Amino acid sequence: MSGTSADGIDAVLAEVRGSGPAIRARLLAWVHRPFQKKLRRRVLAACFRGSTAEVCELNFLLGGHFARAALAVMRKAGCPPGRIAVIGSHGQTIHHLPGGRPPSTLQVGEPAVIAERTGIPTIADFRVADMAAGGQGAPLVPFADWVLLRDGTRPRIVQNLGGIANLTFLPPGAGLESVTAFDTGPGNLLLDGAVRELSGGRRAMDRDGRMAARGRVSEGLLRELLRHPFLRRRPPKTTGREAFGEAYLQEVLRAARKLRLDGPDLLATLTEYTAVTIAEACHRFVFPRLAPVGKRLLQMIVGGGGARNPSLLARLRFHLAGVEILTHADFGIPDQAKEALAFALLARETLHGRPSNVPSATGARHPVVLGKLIAVPDSSPHHDPRSF
Repeated sequence: MSGTSADGIDAVLAEVRGSGPAIRARLLAWVHRPFQKKLRRRVLAACFRGSTAEVCELNFLLGGHFARAALAVMRKAGCPPGRIAVIGSHGQTIHHLPGGRPPSTLQVGEPAVIAERTGIPTIADFRVADMAAGGQGAPLVPFADWVLLRDGTRPRIVQNLGGIANLTFLPPGAGLESVTAFDTGPGNLLLDGAVRELSGGRRAMDRDGRMAARGRVSEGLLRELLRHPFLRRRPPKTTGREAFGEAYLQEVLRAARKLRLDGPDLLATLTEYTAVTIAEACHRFVFPRLAPVGKRLLQMIVGGGGARNPSLLARLRFHLAGVEILTHADFGIPDQAKEALAFALLARETLHGRPSNVPSATGARHPVVLGKLIAVPDSSPHHDPRSF
C-alpha cells in the first residue's frame, strides 16, 4: 500500500483463514519502506502534471519498488516466497475522479513487474470493478474493518487519518450489508503540505503535532475552510488530492498570509479543521443511527499517520466528548500496517472469486469481485500451486 501522502510503501505478511463472517486474519510481519525524496517528488508531480511518458515509466518503476517491499516483509518473517499464495497491491493513486465524466481512477505500480520479480500471483487495480458497477471505487477498506474490528455489542467507528480522512461505521453485530463508510475530508494532506511549504521542503510533517500545539486556531480561516462543498455532500462520497491537494493548499496559504498567521497558528487551524470535519461527519451521518444507549457504548478506533499526532487526537476527543477513542495499536494492529493488511484480505477474497466491495459505502449497484490477477507459470522458481 502507498497512500495519498506518497511517503512510502507499507507491506504486511498475513495468514488468512475462513470465509464470510467467519473470516479471520493474523498479522505475521510488516515493514515500511520510505520513498527517497526524489521519488516522492516525482510521484506527487505525476499526480497533476505528469506526461503520458512520465506516468508510463512511473508505473513500471513503482512496480519494482512494490516487489522489493513484498520480498522485504517475507525476509523479515523468515517466510520463503513459495509459501505465499498471493500478493495484493493497491498501488499508488495518480488520479481519482469519482465525479468525472465518466468516473475514473488510476493507480500505478505495475503488477506484472511484481509477479515477475517475486514469482507470486499478484492482484492489483482493485478500484475499477466497483466504479464499473456505478460505485466510487472507494472506500474499499470497510471490508477489512468489518473483518478485524466489528463487535457483537458495541457500535464502532473506525477512523483512518491518512492523507484523506475516512470512517467506517460498524453497528453492533453488523453484517457486511449494514456497514457505512465514506471520506470525511482532509486528514494529514493539508497539514503535511503546509509543513513542507513553511520549512522550504526540509520537513515532511508536524511531528507529534508540536507546532500545532504552540499555535492558536484562527476562527476566520476555519470558517472559510468549513465552506468547502465536499463537506456538505451526503455519503456515499470519496475525495482526494483533486479536491484537497496542492491547488487547495495554495488557496489556504494565501488566506493565511492575508490573516498574517504564523506557522504554529496555521497548523493549529488545519489540525482543528481535520478534527471538526470528522466530528461533524459523525454528528450528521453516524449519530442519528445510534440509539441513546448505543452512543454511550460507542468507540472510535483511530489509525493512519494521524493516530501518532497527539494534538489531533486531543482535538478529536474534545469535539467527540463521551466517545471512547482508541487506536489500532490497542487491537494489536500497527497503525501503518492496517491498510496494507486490508488489501491482503481483499486479494485473498478475489483469489477465491468472492466479492469484497461494500456497496453501501461505495454506491455500487451490486457486490463485485475486485482486482485483476497476474498469474505466474507453474515453472516459476517461487510458485507453489498448493491450495489456499
